[in-house]
Amino acid sequence: MSDPAAQAPTILYVDDEATALKYFQRALGALANVITAESVEEGKRLLDAHSDTLAVLVSDQRMPGANGNELLFYAWDKHPHVVRILTTAYSELEQTVEAVNQGQIHRYIQKPWDISALRMELKQALDMAQLRKDHNQLLREKLLVRQRQTLANRVAMLYTLCAGLSDRGAHVAVEASLAAAMCAGLEGMEPDWLMFDFSDLTGSEVMRCATLGDAVRVQLARIEQRCPSNEPEQVLLLLAEFFGPTFEATGPSRGMFVQPATLMEFLSLPTQAAPSATHAAWLACLLWLGRRGHAMQLSADGAVLRCQIVAADPTFGAPQLAAWIDQL
Repeated sequence: MSDPAAQAPTILYVDDEATALKYFQRALGALANVITAESVEEGKRLLDAHSDTLAVLVSDQRMPGANGNELLFYAWDKHPHVVRILTTAYSELEQTVEAVNQGQIHRYIQKPWDISALRMELKQALDMAQLRKDHNQLLREKLLVRQRQTLANRVAMLYTLCAGLSDRGAHVAVEASLAAAMCAGLEGMEPDWLMFDFSDLTGSEVMRCATLGDAVRVQLARIEQRCPSNEPEQVLLLLAEFFGPTFEATGPSRGMFVQPATLMEFLSLPTQAAPSATHAAWLACLLWLGRRGHAMQLSADGAVLRCQIVAADPTFGAPQLAAWIDQL
C-alpha cells in the first residue's frame, strides 16, 4: 500500500536563515507536510524531486547567491501548478510588483509573521492548489475524450477517402494503414488540436483530409499508368522507390520498413501538419494493391516493421471498423 503521507500536499519553504526555517516548520507542520531548503539552488532541486505532491512554495526574497524571485520564476516555468508565495523582512516593492505582474506569485507576506494570519494564508493557498489539481484532472479527462473522438473521426475520414478513390479494395488500405499505425506505436495525436474550438478543429481536419485525398488520387493515377498489370509483387518496387533507403524488399512478397513513423502520419500528426508525399504514396500503393485483390499484412519486429503481401479478406464492415477504433 502507498504511504498516505507521501500523497499528502506539501509546502516547500526556502530561506537562508535556519531559525526562520524551524519557526515556519513548527508553525505550519500541523497544516501540511513541510520541507525546507536554505538556498535557491536547493529549492530548485526539491521542487523537481517533490513536484507530484508539492502544492505551495514559500520563498524568502533576500538570500545569498540568488533572490527568491529567481526561484519563483523557475517554479512558474517548470511547475505552474504550485501556488507561489513571496515573503521578506524588507520593503522591496519594486521586486515584489515585478513578481506579481509576471504571475510568479500568488501572495506577498511581509515578515515578521503574524502566525494566525500566516496559517490562514497558507490554508487558502493549499485550498487553491487543490482546486487547481481538481481542475487539471477534469481537463485531462475531457481532453482524453476529445482525443479519442478526433482519432475516431480520422479513421472514419480515412475510410471515406479510400472508398472515394477506389470502387474496390478500399478496406484493404484502411486496415493496412491502421495496422501499421498500431505496430509503429501510435499513442495519440500531438497536442496542437487541443487549442482549437470544435468548429475550427472540424474544419481543419476536413481540409487536411481533402488535401491528402487529392495527393493520393494523383499518386494512384500515376501508379496505375505505370503498373497496369495484376502482379501484386510490383508494390515492393513501388515502395522501395517512394521510401528510398527506409524500405527494403526482403523476399518475393516481403519487405521491411526501418522508419515506420511515416506510415501513421495521417493519424498521428498535429491538425495543422499535412501528411508527407511519401505517406500519400503509401496509401496509393495500398489502394493499388486492394484493386488487385491483395492486402499488406504488417507486424512489428523490434524497431522495424515487416510487411507481407497476402490475399485480401473480402469481409469488412462497420463492426470491423469499430473494432479497429477501439484498439487505437
